Amino acid sequence: MVLANTDPAVLKTLGEYDSATVQNAAILVRGYTPEGADYTGPGMRRMIGAVGSVVVGYALTSTWMPLNEPSRDTADRNDFWDSIGEADAPVIAVLKDVDSPARRGAIIGDGMTYTMSALGAVGAVVDGNARDVPGIEKCGIHLWATGQVPGHGPFNMIEHGVPVEVAGLTITPGDILVCDGDGVTRVPADIATDVAKACVDVRAKEGDMHHYFTSPEFSFEKWRSER
Repeated sequence: MVLANTDPAVLKTLGEYDSATVQNAAILVRGYTPEGADYTGPGMRRMIGAVGSVVVGYALTSTWMPLNEPSRDTADRNDFWDSIGEADAPVIAVLKDVDSPARRGAIIGDGMTYTMSALGAVGAVVDGNARDVPGIEKCGIHLWATGQVPGHGPFNMIEHGVPVEVAGLTITPGDILVCDGDGVTRVPADIATDVAKACVDVRAKEGDMHHYFTSPEFSFEKWRSER
């Protein structure tokens, strides 16, 4: 797929802020939106990545079955790898477990992430389980997932380049994802420039508030009189 032609400087700017600040900035730009179109739920957790670090990239999506042989035709996973290599931009690989039961087998491991990293992925966001996490860490990719197990059965990619729901967040291919310790905030590419600019306002407002409450001149009486 062809990714949106967002100025790389916009992605760099978004990466200077945490996912919560970006979510607040998006509210300034387009108002509140349902959480399912905005950010991941509490089931998503960061498994690999330094505390405080932020990873930003374009979502490229895929669905997988790690337990059972599918009853339908499957996609060629090389097509998914090619889409990462052809992106010519930082990519967040998004994987969704669509087996039954879901989230029982692993759908990402170190072999896959070495491939993704070499092709240009900077992170992986997984609605399902990871395995080989120490090996994944060695390849240098950041990882978010909803669980961790040691194995899988027959293993097939079903589709790629389709909308997927990941920990309660609907992600469309080409969305910009801002990922950190809180989870994942989704930024539609068509408002990314405005959101990046609004982050400055959010940070300034928060800075003023933090300064006010930590000032030596703060008192309950002063605060109450100024409300």
